[in-house]
Amino acid sequence: MNSLDERFLTRNGHAARRLSTLLINQPTEGDAARLPRVRDLATELGVGNGTVQAALQLLEESGAIETVARGHLGTFLVRADRGILWRLAGLGTVLAAMPLPHSRRHEGLATGLRTAFEEAGAPFAITFMRGAASRVSALLDGKVDLAVLSRSAADRLMEQHPVDLIADLGPATYVGGHGLLLRRGVQLDTDGLRVAVDTTSEDQRALAERAFADREDVTWLESSFIRIHDLFAQDRADATVWSLDEVQGQLGDEVEVLPLGDEIPGDLSLRNSSAALIARSEGSEALAAVSGSLDLEAVTGLQDEVLRGKRIPSY
Repeated sequence: MNSLDERFLTRNGHAARRLSTLLINQPTEGDAARLPRVRDLATELGVGNGTVQAALQLLEESGAIETVARGHLGTFLVRADRGILWRLAGLGTVLAAMPLPHSRRHEGLATGLRTAFEEAGAPFAITFMRGAASRVSALLDGKVDLAVLSRSAADRLMEQHPVDLIADLGPATYVGGHGLLLRRGVQLDTDGLRVAVDTTSEDQRALAERAFADREDVTWLESSFIRIHDLFAQDRADATVWSLDEVQGQLGDEVEVLPLGDEIPGDLSLRNSSAALIARSEGSEALAAVSGSLDLEAVTGLQDEVLRGKRIPSY
C-alpha cells in the first residue's frame, strides 16, 4: 500500500473519502463551481475546519480535484476526476435491472445507460430480468439500485411500493409500439379464442386484457417471448397483443399483425412505449451521487444510433 493510500485511512483521509461523495456532482464551470464554505462542509461532515482543509488537500494530491482560491469570492473547483472521486468514496458499482434484451430498442437503451453512467464516472452493470414485477422486487430487496420498465408499469407499481420515478425517457424509448397478432385464417369474433399472455409482464398482460375486455369466452395461455412463435406455429394460440419490436422477423406467414383498436387509449400507448427509471424511495448512495451528472439526452441519442444501425450495441 503506498503512502497516499495510507493517508486515506487516517482521520483526514476518512473525511476526504466522505467529501469525495459530495464533490462528484459539483459542477466545474462558471459561478456554480464555487465550493461551499469550509465551515459549511465541516458542519455537514461533522468535523473541524482544519480536517476539511486537510481533506481537500489530500484530494488535490491524489489528482481527484483541482481548486483555485479567488479571495473573498471563495474557493472554486476547476477540475474534478469523477472516476477517482468515485473510487475514493467507495460507492461501488451501480446495478440496474433491465428487461431481457430481445429487441434492438432494449439493446440501444442498455448501451445508452451504460455509456451515460460511465461518462459520469460511475461503474455500471446490468442484470437482465423478465417481468417488471421481478425487477421491482429486486429493487425493493436492495439487490439493484435502479430498475428499468415502462412508464405505465412504473405508475402502477409506484402506487403499491416505496419507489420513485428518476426519469421518463419519452415515447418509443421502451418499445416502438404494440400490435394485435392474429393467427391467419382466424377471426377476432371466433368463439373460444385462445389468447397468449405473459403474466410476468405488466404491460403485455394489461394490454391483452384491455384488448379482449368484452370477451367472456377467451382462453388465456401463459406465454413468453421465447414460446410465442411455437404457440402460433403449432396451432396452440389464436391471438395476442405483443411488442412489435420483439416479434419483428420472428413470426412466420401464419400470423397477421393488426393495429390495436380504439379500446387502447392513446395516453396508455404512449406510457407503455416510454422507458422509466425508478429507484427506492430511500435511495441508494451510489445512485444519489451520480444522478446529477447523468446526461439523459445522450442515453436516447445513443439508443437511436443503435436502432439506426449506426452503433454496435455495447452493454
